[in-house]
Formats: sequence, structure tokens, C-alpha cells
Amino acid sequence: MSSETQITTDDQQRTGPRHVAIIMDGNGRWAKNQGKLRVSGHKAGVKSVRRAVSFAVSNKLEALTLYAFSSENWSRPPQEVVALMELFVWALDSEVKSLHKHNVRLRIIGDISRFNSRLQERIRRAEELTQQNNGLTLNIAANYGGRWDIIHGVKKIAEQVQEGLLRPDQIEETTLSGFLCMHDLAPVDLVIRTGGEHRISNFLLWQIAYAEFYFTDVLWPDFDEQVFEGAMNAFSHRERRFGGAAPGGA
Repeated sequence: MSSETQITTDDQQRTGPRHVAIIMDGNGRWAKNQGKLRVSGHKAGVKSVRRAVSFAVSNKLEALTLYAFSSENWSRPPQEVVALMELFVWALDSEVKSLHKHNVRLRIIGDISRFNSRLQERIRRAEELTQQNNGLTLNIAANYGGRWDIIHGVKKIAEQVQEGLLRPDQIEETTLSGFLCMHDLAPVDLVIRTGGEHRISNFLLWQIAYAEFYFTDVLWPDFDEQVFEGAMNAFSHRERRFGGAAPGGA
């Protein structure tokens, strides 16, 4: 089945997105502008995460996916990586009860096997606590890369072929899609990137095939409800054709 045929009429008629993904960029530059250490920018960025989640809940989004730590971020200075891991632990401990209270389901997408056992346990407990919630699904992409996601899915398919459960000629888009992160959620409708950069940075390469993009110069710690609303308003004025011709076009 082609990706175009997976888009329903209801999807095309919606004026607002169901699933928003955000590349949270600019923490380091924000800290530098403030004359502070980079970790201060990451801490300030946690406040923006709270605001974004609150906005998503208030506007009844089905899913919000945040790019927190890419598989390439391990190449950053060791002290910054350690600080990020500690901040991740702290954020899970301090925020999960509030998320649960507001009926938010938390999921961590990515290869968490590289994290230490302490962080993996925090992730397991947070996901377990919120797994029955049916409000907003909050996906935190941690040690995530779009290429890793696709390769991981291909390996799963190869295992099924090897076991005789699947023939190569049966492999379609939906086959691979079913083995990727967030396969059970609505497709990503809108990707927001803060910080003034205009690239994807290996984020959700498969899942954003028909997403709209919104780039802003606002650094992530300064991202607030007004900026989020501006992105939503811009999305509502986009004409999404999913590969089709414009109405009335030749």
C-alpha cells in the first residue's frame, strides 16, 4: 500500500495537526548569550518542555514528539553528555507525576541500551506509571536517530524472513512502518525546529514523509505558547495535497 493511500479524507480536512514533532535547538547558544555554561541552557530548556506539553494538552493534540538527545550527541564534550544524562534522570523524577496527573502517556523512543542502568530504570518506571493514560502521548526521542530506526526495523523484517514468517515479495511500506517507532500513532503532521537552523538532523526520517515544516529563529529556552500557537496557525493555512494535484489545477 502506498503512503498516499494511507492518508484519509478526514486527515486532509483537518485544519489542525494531530501529531507535532519538535527539534529543540538552541540551548547552547541561549546559554552563551546569557554568559552561562551550556548546561544552564539545557536546564532552561526543561521549562520550555513543560510549556510545550501544557500547550499540547490544552489544544488536545494526540501526540507530541520531542527530540531530546540524538545518536550523534554522544560526540559532544563528555562533561556535557554526563550533565545531560543527569538532567534526564532529574526531569523524569520531577515531571512524571505531573504528566500522570494530566493523563499524559510518556514513551521514550530510541536505543536506550546505551544509557546506564539507573537511567534505564527511571525510564521503565515512568513509562509503566503512565502506560494506561489515554490523553496526550508524549514521545521523548533519546539516543534516537532516523537511520537507526529504519535499520532496526529492517533487521526485524529480516528475522521474520529468516524464520519463514514473511516472504520478500510480501514486504510493503506498511510492513516496515509496523516495525518503526510510533507506528501505532497518527502520522507526524507538523515538524517545528527552533534555533534558526533549516535541517532535519536525522530525526524521524520515515515518519515525516508528508509532514509540514515550521522553522523559527527562537532559541528553545525562549519557546513559549505564543510561538507554538504561531506554528499551529501557519499549519492551518497550509494546503496539504499528499502528492495530489492542487484543486482546479491542470
